[in-house]
Amino acid sequence: MERLRHDDPPRLGPYLTLARLDADSTDGGALPERRYLARTADGERTVLLCAPLPDAAAPAAWAMEAELASRLSVPRFLRPASQGSEAGLPWYAVPYTPVLPLPAALAAHGGPLPEDLVRRLGAALAAGLAAAHARGQAHAGVSPAAVLLGAAGPLLGCFGAVRSAAPGGRPGLDPGCLAPELRSGGRPEPLGDVFALGAVLAYAASGHTVPEQSELPPGLRRLLASCLARDPADRPSAPQVLHALSTTGPARTPAPAPAPAATPAATVLDEQAPPPLPGRVVAALAAQSAELLASELPAAPPAQPAPQKVH
Repeated sequence: MERLRHDDPPRLGPYLTLARLDADSTDGGALPERRYLARTADGERTVLLCAPLPDAAAPAAWAMEAELASRLSVPRFLRPASQGSEAGLPWYAVPYTPVLPLPAALAAHGGPLPEDLVRRLGAALAAGLAAAHARGQAHAGVSPAAVLLGAAGPLLGCFGAVRSAAPGGRPGLDPGCLAPELRSGGRPEPLGDVFALGAVLAYAASGHTVPEQSELPPGLRRLLASCLARDPADRPSAPQVLHALSTTGPARTPAPAPAPAATPAATVLDEQAPPPLPGRVVAALAAQSAELLASELPAAPPAQPAPQKVH
């Protein structure tokens, strides 16, 4: 949680803003949108509240992307539950669960994440992207800041950040996540999402979206290099990334064979088995939840006295 700034809206729709989710600046690059932890005035509902950046997004286009995301039922995609507009500023809200943006998770952990967690994280995100691509939809907003880590696994927010960018402006994404065809003005396509996913996993494994090969775990170098190929035709599809991440990995001691009647072991494809998070990341999630529970609602503005009749 980060303190509100003087230019943050005190209220959007029925929600009073309590804190920012993101720090003002992170090692994960630019932020695609403003994100707040907010609560209704009666204290009954707490939400993650999102709004466009003042200069990065065209408000009408941003609102259209939020509407489209609310109608998509895609695993691992953050799905708006309600949306509206306040004084011309569109917003959407999702029920609150403790989450950390990927840059905050690396900061809490004290550096890059373990390779096994990077693989599990990548497999979960690739599965969501594969489902969206099968429906003809490109996410067009994949970046470290768009990845939200929680106890139930990762969620991918900032849907459509590239499509909703203001004319002549940037979509608020880390430049390392923009595929070459997007930087030259091309339209978002599924293989652009694969490029961005490669940059996100490179960031998770090294702390940089454009790392040196030597900074990456040897077991990930070949896959990430293919995701980050300049020519889209040289990149794997999201299902191929998913397959690569779920069938290979760092060397492990072989586990004993299960008994014939045993319950099958959980895999990275099992939605009931989210990636286990490092202890410091879990502690940061718990601290966020405790701090939010202890937050007091801003004082309501004083009621205006009723106008007096002049006789």
